[in-house]
Amino acid sequence: MCAAKAAPPPSLSWTLDDEPIARDGTHRTNQYAMSDGSTVSHMNMTSPQIRDGGVYRCTARNSAGSAEYQARINVRGPPSIRGMRNITAVAGRDSFINCRVIGYPYYSIKWYKDSLLLPDNHRQVVYENGTLKLMDVQKGMDEGEYVCSVLIQPQLSISQSVHVTVKVPPLIQPFDFPPASIGQLLYIPCVVSSGDMPISITWRKDGQVIVSGAGVTIETKEFMSSLQISSVSLKHNGNYTCIASNDAATMSRERQLIVRVPPRFVVQPNNQDGIYSKAGVLNCSVDGYPPPKVMWKHAKGTGNPQQYHPVPLTNRIQILGNGSLLIRHVLEDDMGYYLCQASNGVGTDISKSMFLTVKIPAMITSHPNTTIAIKGQSKELNCTARGERPIIIRWEKADTVIDPDRNARYAIATKDSGDEVISTLKLKPADRGDSVIFSCHAINSYGENRGLIQLTVQEPPDPPELEVREVKARSMNLRWTQRFDGNSIITSFDIEYKNKSDSWDFKHATRNISPTINQANIVELHPARVYSIRMYSFNKIGRSEASKELTISTEEAAPDGPPMEVILQPMTSQSIRVTWKAPKKELQNGVIRGYQIGYRENGPGSNGQYSIVEMKATGDSEVYTLDNLKKFAQYGVVVQAFNRAGTGPSSSEINATTLEDVPSQPPENVRVMSITSDVAVLSWSEPPRITLNGVLKGYRVIFWSLFPDGGGCCGTKEQVLIQKWGEMQNITTTRERVELKGLEKFTNYSVQVLAYTQAGDGVRSNMLYIQTKEDIPGPPAGIKAVPSSASSVVVSWLPPTKPNGIIRKYTIFCSSPGSGQPAPSEYETSPELLFYRIAHLNRGQQYLLWVAAVTSAGRGNISEKVTVEPAGKAPAKIISFGGTVTTPWMKDVRLPCSSVGEPAPSIKWTKDSEDSAIPLTLDGHLLILANGTLVLRAVKAEDSGYYTCTATNTLGFDTIIINLLVQVPPDQPRLTVSTTSTSSITLAWVPGDNGGSSIRGFVLQYSVDNSEEWKDVFISSTERSFKLDNLKCGTWYKVKLAAKNSVGAGRISEIIEAKTFGREPSFNKDQHLFTHLNSTHARLHLQGWNNGGCPINAILLEFRPKGTWAWHTLRTNTSADLFLAELREATWYELRMKACNSAGCGNESAQFATLDYDGSTIPPIKSARDEGDDVKKLFTIACPVILVTLGAALLFIIRKKRKEKRLKRLRDAKSLAEMLISKNNRSFDTPVKGPPQGPRLHIDIPRVQLLIEDKEGIKQLGEDKATIPATDTEFSQSLNPQSFCTGVSLHHPALIQNTGPLIDMSDIRPGTNPVSRKSVKSAHSTRNRYSSQWTLTKCQASTPARTLTSDWRTVGSQHGITVTESDSYSASLSQDTDKGRNSMVSTESASSTYEELAHAYEHAKLEEHLQHAKFEITECFISDSSSDQMTTGTNENADSMTSMSTPSEPGICRFTASPPKPQDYDRGKNVAVPIPHRANKTEYTHTVNKSDYCNLPLYMKTDPFFRKPDLQDPSPVVPPREASIRSLAARAYHTQAARHMTLEPVSASKQALSLAHAMVPSGTNATATLPQRTLTMPSSSNPTPATKTATSRDSLLEGRSQKQGAGAYSKSYTLV
Repeated sequence: MCAAKAAPPPSLSWTLDDEPIARDGTHRTNQYAMSDGSTVSHMNMTSPQIRDGGVYRCTARNSAGSAEYQARINVRGPPSIRGMRNITAVAGRDSFINCRVIGYPYYSIKWYKDSLLLPDNHRQVVYENGTLKLMDVQKGMDEGEYVCSVLIQPQLSISQSVHVTVKVPPLIQPFDFPPASIGQLLYIPCVVSSGDMPISITWRKDGQVIVSGAGVTIETKEFMSSLQISSVSLKHNGNYTCIASNDAATMSRERQLIVRVPPRFVVQPNNQDGIYSKAGVLNCSVDGYPPPKVMWKHAKGTGNPQQYHPVPLTNRIQILGNGSLLIRHVLEDDMGYYLCQASNGVGTDISKSMFLTVKIPAMITSHPNTTIAIKGQSKELNCTARGERPIIIRWEKADTVIDPDRNARYAIATKDSGDEVISTLKLKPADRGDSVIFSCHAINSYGENRGLIQLTVQEPPDPPELEVREVKARSMNLRWTQRFDGNSIITSFDIEYKNKSDSWDFKHATRNISPTINQANIVELHPARVYSIRMYSFNKIGRSEASKELTISTEEAAPDGPPMEVILQPMTSQSIRVTWKAPKKELQNGVIRGYQIGYRENGPGSNGQYSIVEMKATGDSEVYTLDNLKKFAQYGVVVQAFNRAGTGPSSSEINATTLEDVPSQPPENVRVMSITSDVAVLSWSEPPRITLNGVLKGYRVIFWSLFPDGGGCCGTKEQVLIQKWGEMQNITTTRERVELKGLEKFTNYSVQVLAYTQAGDGVRSNMLYIQTKEDIPGPPAGIKAVPSSASSVVVSWLPPTKPNGIIRKYTIFCSSPGSGQPAPSEYETSPELLFYRIAHLNRGQQYLLWVAAVTSAGRGNISEKVTVEPAGKAPAKIISFGGTVTTPWMKDVRLPCSSVGEPAPSIKWTKDSEDSAIPLTLDGHLLILANGTLVLRAVKAEDSGYYTCTATNTLGFDTIIINLLVQVPPDQPRLTVSTTSTSSITLAWVPGDNGGSSIRGFVLQYSVDNSEEWKDVFISSTERSFKLDNLKCGTWYKVKLAAKNSVGAGRISEIIEAKTFGREPSFNKDQHLFTHLNSTHARLHLQGWNNGGCPINAILLEFRPKGTWAWHTLRTNTSADLFLAELREATWYELRMKACNSAGCGNESAQFATLDYDGSTIPPIKSARDEGDDVKKLFTIACPVILVTLGAALLFIIRKKRKEKRLKRLRDAKSLAEMLISKNNRSFDTPVKGPPQGPRLHIDIPRVQLLIEDKEGIKQLGEDKATIPATDTEFSQSLNPQSFCTGVSLHHPALIQNTGPLIDMSDIRPGTNPVSRKSVKSAHSTRNRYSSQWTLTKCQASTPARTLTSDWRTVGSQHGITVTESDSYSASLSQDTDKGRNSMVSTESASSTYEELAHAYEHAKLEEHLQHAKFEITECFISDSSSDQMTTGTNENADSMTSMSTPSEPGICRFTASPPKPQDYDRGKNVAVPIPHRANKTEYTHTVNKSDYCNLPLYMKTDPFFRKPDLQDPSPVVPPREASIRSLAARAYHTQAARHMTLEPVSASKQALSLAHAMVPSGTNATATLPQRTLTMPSSSNPTPATKTATSRDSLLEGRSQKQGAGAYSKSYTLV
């Protein structure tokens, strides 16, 4: 590339080794111009060859000259030398010889001349590229042959020669032109003194070749040429050049020819007029050579000129270039004769005269330039003019002609005065609009002139324009602008201001403000006041009007005064009410937004720092209650008011002491010791002083006895089941020791001690137990003696009411008053026996009997004495005693009725019912032993009453009455919320029925609303309210309460919800967030956060420059000011704040901008699009992808959890089934001795099916299949009445996940009434007490069945029973009808109380259609701990049945009315049992035949009916629920084909398909597609109308009058 820049633009050419480059396929050139004026040429070479190497030269040429640049390009290849042309050099100049080498590489290039290596003198230079330079070439020395030698190998070189010829350029001798005049002859020679011949000589004039002719002749010889002009004229003036040329060079020499000419007039002067003050030109134009010099002369006067004087040249008079005279302003003195004279030294001078006449135009000679008028006064303006007459004078006002006829305010008068004319303009009066320029115009034929008069009308100034630049709390900055000063200098300003509500008579003024000032500060203002401000301007004319009145409100300032009348009133032991009034109105300095109450403890050990709480202002009088204070502590309180500007001074500290409270800890080191049988000593020490919470007034000792409550009576000795609390006693003392006197002997006492203050009793100490020492017992409570034979009597007695110790034995005394024996006979018996037979007595003789008890202390008092006489025949007598028996429910109770007589009496028991006695019906609940004892199994509240035992023989009868009192757990209390504070909730309650036993205490449970971690609080039985302390501020809590008596914990109250006072923080928008901003720092005022009543525990701040990615995070725990440092200057920032307290978190966002480096603000961001848009786009794209990924991961985790849960249920189910089967070998009729050690269930069915039920319904065990919903219409099809299933269900506690009743809890919270709590959070929907249900099902049919089964596992087999695992579906509908309830095969009913279950059991026993039912009772184990858990809602669940605690109180968990054993023809017909099948995926068809007998249960094998398989009942009864559920099989289930098998329809009499309890309606041709793993039951073919079903949610106590035959054994009752 080659670039050159020149003007005009050059053309570029290329050469290679001094030869032009031809355009061909190898070389291509192009040329173009750039915008900067340079020209660029490119030479492109394609596929270079060796011949393309060499020196490339770029030459730029234009008309002004040329320039060149060269460079060598080497092309690799064998070196050679391109042929070189001979060179002609010019002597005296430098010459370059290039060795035209092509090819590369080579070693060196050398030059030789005459065999001499060059250079050999100072004028020769050889460059490294092989170029030879000859400087100042000389002809003789430098001519000759030059050889270029190139070394291409160490011993091989090539060479090429070139001949240099030196040429000498011509040399012209100097010549000049002599001075010439017009007409002269001229001869000029041009001689060449040296140079190589031939030489050519030519002449040029002004660059043009001269051609001989027209008086010019050129003669040229060998080395000389002459120029001849025969007659010189002006046209011959010019530059002449002689040019000599030869082969070496062209030389030239140039000279100028000047021809002289005498002056002559081109334009002659003539007389002319000049206008005064105008420019005039006196014409006079001459020429000649040299140019003539013109001179003007002047002669004044109008006559003949006497003498001319040279005209002085000034700025006003000048001679123009053509000789004319210019007079810029013609004056009257310029009138006269003028002479124009010209000369140039050639010939004689020339001259010519003329006369100049001066004419005077109209002109203003006198007028005022400026004048002043007073507004409202008259003013005259005068104007004087002169000039050639006539003269007209016209007045104008600001370029508008004044016409007095149209504007009466103006008048014009004109008069002559000599050679002048005077015109007067009169203004009457002057106005502000006249403050303009007036002009008077004088006009005549020769011109017009005007005079300008600046009239200034002065007046008082206009009021200034006032504005407020800045308003602060106590000052404001004003700025004003003076728009019109009245055409008079402003001398001063006045500012006046006042309260807006006041009149201007009470103004404040700032006067005589300097006119150079345009702003002022008004100070000493009152904050938050409204002011009116105005201003005046003054000049020498007077005062302006008042400015526009401004209304300004000063900013608020922190209050200057404290709140008034601060009063402290202790409210409770932990709260003080603070009342006060707002600060004085004039000191509030704004609107009081709220108050800060500072309080601190002034006692010893306090840190002296104030704790601050904040509240919003509500009025002039305020009240606030300080909570959570220390009890009986002195506090100092100060109150500060705050407004938007800040916080004012605090009030004086006022002290108050919280009220006394009860001691929070019991006395320490409590000890009790029994001294005697009725005296005990109790000692203790004072509680810690800090826990007294007041002035200790004394101590109170509480103690009560524990008596046996229930137990033996009536002539038998029973174990004491529970204890009864005696009357609670208390003793008050100020000492730390007390002696308890008058105690019951050998009695257990519970003792507690507490300290009390003025506020009441404190916390009781832990309960201590003491037993008084033994003493002699009291007399037996009763005694009976009856004859038993002719020689013996039986005496019975009751234990002493006060045994006063452990009865070691009883002593029976027998004396015969008529026998003469003074000492009675003594008989001893063990303490367990309460009767004694005395033999070997005399018939017919009376005996006196009495009894005494003996303890370790000795023999006690004797009983009453009774008389008895042995007899041969004795009437029936009962030796047991009547009375009252008290027992807790769910226990077995024995009511003794031992009798004697001859003959042996018969025993009959009755129970009083209103006005009649009803004989007792013996069943599984009631049992009469051989000795007459009545046994009541698992008593309940309904068993309470009067029982009568009658012993009868032929000789008479005897009767005793026993009053049975059954104690039950207490009813649920009614719980309410009394008050709440920031950290406490006060609860109150009303206890329910105590269940027949005194309430021993309450269990209060509470938890945070969104948590299930319940905390327990045990409360004394005497309390009816309780305060939950130390709660989180602003938090919802759930609370429930249960009462406990000697039986156990009762029903839980409804869960109530209460919220402590407080809310999450919020930011006050009225507060300024930023109190200071500069270019790198920002100070945040965090006191704008309102804590919502709960202390703020953390404030999180995040900020970042707008448009950036990363957030900078700061965290603080205080609400003080916070600095943001190291910010960027002049940058917009985003700020996010999050303040948290125990009630939650509040958020606030803001934007702020740092200042520029000079302290100036920066403009807001106009466009929402910034460099963060790319990030937003990334989020837009990435968010859906992330959400989909998270969703897939979450779904995977949920499915995995469900699978694990199903596997766990499967394992638990298997374990339970094995346990049930292992327990099945125990007969129900076996008497129970002691509490049961496991679940007792009589299983007498050949096949069981296991189902799991959760909150959503019944789901199968194993695979995850949904419950199939059913509609009412699906149960209206024709059903098979001859095939049905009966079943029993057991809810296994080992599968419990949460606690709560069995009732569907999906819409209620635990422990609440399902009726009253309908709408609650779904988060608690899983709180079913039983999450798993096992259903043991037996199906009966008289026809073969097609069975589809798979993957069955045998877990146990006894007595023909096969337990298998299967996948099943079950569904049921809910309809509130008796018929629907009766149709349930196994109705799982929940009882919210124990009484309901017992009542249901009794009712079932009385139902006619259940007379022949076999009732089975499955006993639950309700220990003290487990009872608490089940009733109070704790989450301590056993993992398996074996992990439960050892039972202490057996009870009814559930009972089932199941079909009786087939013992006659009518109760055993048509009972066919299907044979268990092996696991496979093939359909089986089985028909009952004689071989089926081996598969029957043991009790069925013994029945005669099963030995006659040919006898059948044509119409067995089918429970309606059984029939309705069978219709589910008619549905088509759409699941994966791999999990389905299609069953072809068969004859209605041959096939039926069952899904758990569901049967395919016979007689239909529908194809049922079912899951592979399905347990089917046989069915019959006779259809009957179907009935609808009801779910287990129906009330247990409703629908007790079932129709006989419609599901006689379909009810199952379950206790929760």
